[in-house]
Amino acid sequence: MLVVAASPAGAAEPDLAARLKLLVAAYPESLAGIEGNTLVFKDGGPPLEIDDGKAKDHQAALAAGDVEDSLRQIYPLGACEAKPAVDFDPGRIRSDALMMRLYGKSAKAVQADLVPVKWFGETLRVTKRQGAAAALEKVRDALATKPELKRYLAPSAGVFNWRKVSGAKNMSVHSFGAAIDLNTKFADYWIWSGGKPGKVPKYANKYPLEIVALFEQHGFVWGGRWYHYDTMHFEYRPDLIAIAKAAGASACR
Repeated sequence: MLVVAASPAGAAEPDLAARLKLLVAAYPESLAGIEGNTLVFKDGGPPLEIDDGKAKDHQAALAAGDVEDSLRQIYPLGACEAKPAVDFDPGRIRSDALMMRLYGKSAKAVQADLVPVKWFGETLRVTKRQGAAAALEKVRDALATKPELKRYLAPSAGVFNWRKVSGAKNMSVHSFGAAIDLNTKFADYWIWSGGKPGKVPKYANKYPLEIVALFEQHGFVWGGRWYHYDTMHFEYRPDLIAIAKAAGASACR
């Protein structure tokens, strides 16, 4: 089991069973339900273990997280900034095995499901799996009504890139075509700032929080919520958004 930083003050703590139900509901294209300690898939493939029973510190969970590890930290919502505790990285811990079952086990498999999404003067390639491309189009349409925000949004630093997280063993969500990086001109990234795992300098966010709130409304989490921050980064994680709503987890408290 994973030892993690506390959730934001005031956040309720749905138990694992409740979080798993929200996980299944968030990915109806692929997930059929829960049987014991496994997730069951609609494609009839082998079930996936939820909890491997291993004690993990933060770095171990990042490197080889299971489904249970990925749901432990509750993401805080809202158009506010909240200073995260050390190693509070909700969404940064992922189950690679689950992500591959949701989106594809290879670059070729993921690429087969990429579709074009118009994005403020450019065309991005985004996975259609799990409704990710459709969700990003909703974000775009909401942002398009606010032309003063365009300079933060484009040019995008990219969507699909089959790779591991920089300096880590786990896969980036860019590998699955389900993450987008905004204009790097306004970005802060913990490694660029000279941070080390568990010891990261503070940063001053340069992206309007209105952008963050609109992404969250459509199922995306923001890397600026992480202790190991990546402020240009948004990834499609509707399960974590659903859990946050159920918990009443707010960044504005």
